[in-house]
Amino acid sequence: MKIAGSTALVTGANRGFGRHLAAELVARGATVYAGARNPDSVDLPGVTPVRLDITDPASVAAAAQLAGDVNLLINNAGIETGTDLLDGDLKLVRLELETHYLGNLSMIRAFAPVITGNGGGTILNVLSALSWVNFPNVGAYGAAKSAEWAMTNALRLQLAERGVRVSGLHVGYMDTDMTAGVTAAKSDPAVIARIGIDGIEADAYEIVTDDTSRQVQAGLAGGVAALYPQLP
Repeated sequence: MKIAGSTALVTGANRGFGRHLAAELVARGATVYAGARNPDSVDLPGVTPVRLDITDPASVAAAAQLAGDVNLLINNAGIETGTDLLDGDLKLVRLELETHYLGNLSMIRAFAPVITGNGGGTILNVLSALSWVNFPNVGAYGAAKSAEWAMTNALRLQLAERGVRVSGLHVGYMDTDMTAGVTAAKSDPAVIARIGIDGIEADAYEIVTDDTSRQVQAGLAGGVAALYPQLP
């Protein structure tokens, strides 16, 4: 995948990690559609704002019709409600799933034919270290990201034969609005964006961007005992 000369759509591109991804793509010579619920909130020079709510099928369909020259889709838009699975509001649990899983699935279903029709390309799903490990205070988020990871794996196989590479990016905490209340170490989102775009150009199926994600990935082989040493 060559970024220079490509045409990309980044969801949630008005702020945070999505804005950094869009900026990195522009800097490398891509044409970029910047998806946001409120396109007026997109202030990045050199991009085309697109009204897009990934949980609204009509909005997704309209974006696919507008951005018919896309050969790179980056599914970045997301939320984090801080809902635990046992006692949290079930409506918020559903919202997490509707956003990270069903919303991103809707984007892929809409744009996979577009990308195939344009000669093939890449879809990048922004996942998380919490795709692989989960904790009560982020239970809904982790469950939704795990579902998105499983979806990424299934569609990677299904779309490969159609000339569409499906990649997943795993990252721990980044210094964005979403993690404003987190006191743990955070990565610079601009650095993670560069690593992510490098991974796309390298045709990587899995982009593990930081020490946290690498440690969690390594812990998968050790099973529950390795991932959750605090258990009795």
